[in-house]
Parts: sequence; structure tokens; C-alpha cells
Amino acid sequence: MSKRRVSLDEKRIRMLQIFYEKKEFFTLKELERIAPKEKGIVMQSVKDVVQALVDDGLVRSEKIGTTIYFWTFPGENITAIEQRISEATKKIVEAEFKLQKLKEACEKEKVGKEDTEERELLLRELEELKAIEDQLKKQVAKFKDADPEVIAKLAEKAQEYKDATNVWTDNIFAIQSWCKRKFDISEDCLNKQFDIPEDLDYKE
Repeated sequence: MSKRRVSLDEKRIRMLQIFYEKKEFFTLKELERIAPKEKGIVMQSVKDVVQALVDDGLVRSEKIGTTIYFWTFPGENITAIEQRISEATKKIVEAEFKLQKLKEACEKEKVGKEDTEERELLLRELEELKAIEDQLKKQVAKFKDADPEVIAKLAEKAQEYKDATNVWTDNIFAIQSWCKRKFDISEDCLNKQFDIPEDLDYKE
């Protein structure tokens, strides 16, 4: 009996479940190890699924040193999705305004004249935007009942991670300073030698 093919949307949902259930920061390698075992997402597709979630603003990523970390919390996604709904709604209003203007122009033409190509394109665009808005609203509904206490704990955990990151950043700055004094090496050369980002700074 063959296994059921998992759709991209289902993979995205399962990947988000990993973040929500574990409430941790992950590297791509960690996700490639966890996702196949716990959520049935084949390792080859993990990178694409995670990147799609990052592109949609549902998962956040940050490069710390030479490693990229991924994370997300339910409360953050509500804001991202609501922003997308706002943008979709704005486009709908603009499309409806254009459509109304086009209708007014059509009424001035001869009775029985066929619809213009522009009007047909606007109608299709309007329907597509409304479908996107409905889909995004359904996603918001999934998150609206998030427990405030859980979100508060997640925020506290995030602060702990940020504090830990700042400690390591402080250590790196201290080592940079020591190396510059000890070996008379420029900061640019030091950063390049040890792959330290030029924009390394404390997280606020």
C-alpha cells in the first residue's frame, strides 16, 4: 500500500507545528533531522518548505555568526497574516474602484457592446484577490484562540535567547579587541579571517 502524497500546504502546516510544539530555535540541519521523523516531511523538501514559510513571514530567520537560526511563535503569525489581509483588502478596494469607473465608461458606450478585455482582466483579478483574502482570514481564525499565557511564556523565552545572544556577541567583541591589541591586526582582516559579519551588533 503506497503512502499518501503530502501536499505543500500540508507540509507547511506540519512544519509550523514543529515550531509551535517545541518552542525552540532551529538550524536547517536540525529541522531536516526532526521533520522526516516526527512529521513525515521528506528531508529533501524541508529546505524549500522552511524558505516558503520565511518568504510568507510565517517563520523568522536570523544569521548568528556563521549559522542561520529559524523560529516562530503563534502570536507573531497573527500580525503577519493580518498585514497580508490588509494589503489584499487594499488591492480589492483599488480593483473595485477601477471596475466601477470602467462600468461607468461602458454605460456611455453603445448598448450591446461586448465587455472590454480590461474589464474581464479586472474581474478576474478581483475574484483572485477575494479568494486570497478569504484564505488569509481562515488562517487568522486558526490563531485567534492562542492562549495569552502561552504567548507570554514564549515572549519570555525569546528574551532569554536574545540575552544569551548578546552575551556571546559581547564575548566576540572582547576577543576582537584582545586580538587587535595582541597581534596588531585590523578589525576588517580579523572579521574576514574568522567569518564574523561586519554588521554584528547586540540584539535589542
